[in-house]
Amino acid sequence: MEEDSSFFDRMITHLRSTCKYYIGYPKDLGPSRVFHFTSERDFVKLLHEGFPVVVAFTIRGSYTEHLDKVLEEAGAEFYPRVKFMRVECPKYPGFCLTRQKTEYPFVEIFYSPEQAASEGRVADPNTTKYNVKVLPFTYDVSAYGFREFFKRHGIQASDPK
Repeated sequence: MEEDSSFFDRMITHLRSTCKYYIGYPKDLGPSRVFHFTSERDFVKLLHEGFPVVVAFTIRGSYTEHLDKVLEEAGAEFYPRVKFMRVECPKYPGFCLTRQKTEYPFVEIFYSPEQAASEGRVADPNTTKYNVKVLPFTYDVSAYGFREFFKRHGIQASDPK
């Protein structure tokens, strides 16, 4: 009887490691690939790595717990071509209020940072302004939804084969 259970365990382990689709068992995602927002400087540094950054603006709630699981799964699937970040808006209200949204949680995708053509009038000469494309995420909040969104907007989310 013990041999049967070890065969079953090996079979499930093999399925979990090779199957791309959810089969009813918790996925082993490895270490977390979701960055937690700590400062705008770190956020800008992450943008300048050249990859799209998916930012989830959240507050505490049951839907946020679901969103955290989705971000973990999507982060594991699209790492390192797409970065995922979570911002807790009660902790960083200034960053969230600049997005001018009233309903939380919401997801936006930032990508393609480039230096602004006209600096304009800047108080501090050490300050550099950048243009960033921001797309609101209106698809299904799942790894599949992110995949479809990236495909539609031409964002290279996986390594070319």
